[in-house]
Amino acid sequence: MKNVPRCMSTQHPDNVATPFFSDSDILAREAEVKEAFFVFSQLGCKEQMWDSEGKEVDNQVVEKLLSRYQDFFTKKPLGKEFFLTYRVPNPSVEKEQGKILLETLHSIPRAFDVTKAAGIDGCPIFEVILPMTTSHLELERIKNYYEKVIIGQQDIPLGSEKISVKKWVGDFKPEKINIIPLFEDFNSLITCDTIVSKFLQNNDVEYQRVFLARSDPALNYGSVSAVLLSKIALTKLHNIQEKTGTPILPILGVGGAPFRGNFTPNNVNNCTEEYPSVQTFTVQSSFKYDYAFRDVANAVDMLNHGHRRPPLEINEARALTLAKKIQKVYEGQIKQMADLINGISVYVPNRRARKLHIGLFGYSRSLQGIKLPRAIKFCAAFYSIGIPPELLGLSALTEKEFDELNDLYVKIDEDLRDASKFIDKTNLGRMPSSIKKDISKVLDLIDYEEMPEYREITTAVFDNFKKGKHTEVADGIKAAAWKRGFLG
Repeated sequence: MKNVPRCMSTQHPDNVATPFFSDSDILAREAEVKEAFFVFSQLGCKEQMWDSEGKEVDNQVVEKLLSRYQDFFTKKPLGKEFFLTYRVPNPSVEKEQGKILLETLHSIPRAFDVTKAAGIDGCPIFEVILPMTTSHLELERIKNYYEKVIIGQQDIPLGSEKISVKKWVGDFKPEKINIIPLFEDFNSLITCDTIVSKFLQNNDVEYQRVFLARSDPALNYGSVSAVLLSKIALTKLHNIQEKTGTPILPILGVGGAPFRGNFTPNNVNNCTEEYPSVQTFTVQSSFKYDYAFRDVANAVDMLNHGHRRPPLEINEARALTLAKKIQKVYEGQIKQMADLINGISVYVPNRRARKLHIGLFGYSRSLQGIKLPRAIKFCAAFYSIGIPPELLGLSALTEKEFDELNDLYVKIDEDLRDASKFIDKTNLGRMPSSIKKDISKVLDLIDYEEMPEYREITTAVFDNFKKGKHTEVADGIKAAAWKRGFLG
């Protein structure tokens, strides 16, 4: 447990800059293998998420890493010094990708064999992340499948000679894997303690990692609501730890955009102070590639030498009340903005050769039929027209309630200041009258400085979009992203 990483590198495509090891703006399979080695060997990040969800799976990643960088991993083995953690599809939500889950699980013993054949002691893969978890039963299915089908097949006799699978192809290791639930929607976040507790009742574990999403809850319920839900969940998870004595080690899925967490090399301290009980923070692509290498390495080192502490006290009932109030207004505003944001998002550049998992937005009954881009392109579209999405939903609050947020979300002033500098009041004046009125109300409560040079770009993006100048729109989106220091 002492080696559970403080930061997890992920493959989220929120970067505007292209990493030096990629021959293309779009990172594909081989570049992602190089990326894993880069974050291990150069950034000092101890963990790499390997996303097996919604894309062609490269189950040979361990073999490729060991064959290319054997000296490094002989001295610092995968599974001991550095860690690969698979994110797998959830068949309860993505039935058509269910077989990818099984393929990924079956590749784990193969990775063990490859490591052993290289003369390296250790188990390179022993944890998987299950997205969109809503029940302990989903976790138990994966655990049982791995233990009963993959490990259990060892003793099955084959053919007339009755030779066992184990004797035929060798034994299967590891015998057990850890399942990490990823909670992404409103109900699962506020009931995460119940789901985790039920899973722990039938599973004796040394520790339990729990992943809390930050981007999709922001997309679905508003950025401030997402923060409040995260803090409620972290408090509930801490209470499980206190009650059971089992260490609960949260992972928080933060991105570089303020809307998605404001987690940048320059803002690590604010995030660790806001979420002191988090064990592992996600280091997404913008964090790694849109800042100077030395700043990134120093930030990772700062994280690696930090220690988790109890969560900040929070009035859960009050936080939940305000989150729901913000969510209701946010949903109405998104309905008005959906067509524009969908139109702009088409021109946001891709950064990974992948299709990230489906969003939860379409599952919201109150927003049935509304289709939106995924969180990164959603953010990029809003920022590219100078409408910071962090400001949506907050007009639901009275001035007194807005002040009250400071007791629940201690870095709200800093986060809203960082977002509001991207406002384009010219474009704000072109929005539906209620949107203009609501955002103006919120801006009056924030101390921020505008960026005239940024506003020139976003005004042009909107103008060119209305004129149908598609190439100019795409160029403007990239220019605005370079000014911000992140794509979305």
